[in-house]
Amino acid sequence: MTTVGILGTIHNEQLRDRYNCTLALYRELITAFNPDIICGEVHPHSWLKYLKDRNDKGYWGEPASEYWELIFPLCEERGIDFVPIDWFELDVWNNFDPFNGYSEEKRRELEQMDDDWFMRQMNTHVKGKIPFNSTEFDEITRMKYEWLYQINPKAQNMRWTIRNQIMIQRVKNTYEQHPGARILCIVGADHNYIFQEELCQEPINLLYPLR
Repeated sequence: MTTVGILGTIHNEQLRDRYNCTLALYRELITAFNPDIICGEVHPHSWLKYLKDRNDKGYWGEPASEYWELIFPLCEERGIDFVPIDWFELDVWNNFDPFNGYSEEKRRELEQMDDDWFMRQMNTHVKGKIPFNSTEFDEITRMKYEWLYQINPKAQNMRWTIRNQIMIQRVKNTYEQHPGARILCIVGADHNYIFQEELCQEPINLLYPLR
């Protein structure tokens, strides 16, 4: 049977160090899972740029640093196939800012509330065996995105719901093309709960958390 794992990461190096989810830990987890394929939160256009020029770091901080510093080199070192699964449209992304349409004062208030949600997420780092890969983190994250939907349903649908649907479909396409493979989904930890909910309904062996 096809085995699919989910590993949620933190994209910021300083936060990784602060909350004990270093690249060394990610390397250990990936190596232990021993994937044939990694489905990563990388835009297909960025992946093509990387294949042409290994020094092209993409745009807007995408792909995240763990790809340049760990995942891409590890795939090359171990012969792991890489499949980019992210989706967004740069030319319209800012038009779907969830706080668009609010006054400056209200926007500041909402941004502070967003920061508060983030800290609530970070405070779960001691839960589970892998920081930010836990039931506690996922529940807070779900609540955060439900709040964002209340703030701006149109933006949330575009930036979160549709994006995740496309990412997950790319994972499904990958394991349908490679039956029996070991496939590891590496995504920002915020995506964990929705990937788990969708993929647990599939005829695969789903591993989440990895420990």
